[in-house]
Amino acid sequence: MTKYSEQFKLMIVREYQVGKLGYGLLAEKYGVKSHTQIKRWVKVFEKFGINGLMRKRHDSVYSVQFKKDILDYIKNTGASEIDASLQFGITNPSLVTAWKKTYLEGGIEALGKPKGRPPMSDNAKNKKRKNSVEESELTNEKKLERENELLRLEVEYLKKLRAFQMDPEGYLEKHKQRYHTNSKKNSD
Repeated sequence: MTKYSEQFKLMIVREYQVGKLGYGLLAEKYGVKSHTQIKRWVKVFEKFGINGLMRKRHDSVYSVQFKKDILDYIKNTGASEIDASLQFGITNPSLVTAWKKTYLEGGIEALGKPKGRPPMSDNAKNKKRKNSVEESELTNEKKLERENELLRLEVEYLKKLRAFQMDPEGYLEKHKQRYHTNSKKNSD
């Protein structure tokens, strides 16, 4: 979805109000995908003024009951989503369209489900902070000890790999007793 600047929207609304071009011709002239977008801008401007055309952060959280009231209003009066949103003070009519679609697909319960990823729990935030603090508190000596241990493990692994590559059957025969004993313990 293309985002348009407030100045661009205002320019088109003012040009529409002059009355020389309609919604469709303005959309064509300025490369706006749909003439209904311009219609929305004009209606929002007429109801809320320039503030209606401003982009807003999505701080508003609408209750399920509020959403249901708007959808009932549309159903009972036959009003369009644009008219209903303006009636209830919502400057973004596409929200109402999305609520209507959600309601038709999932019922009233779907209107209450938050969109997107759920917020991180306090426990997870605290763990994340604790881990980052612990890592930053590692002294240079501790870091070197850890690196040294990792290198020892890598050397050990490479030795075993080389022994296996040189004589796979001999290696397996030599270590067969250890693997066989471990598997018996697990099956008991």
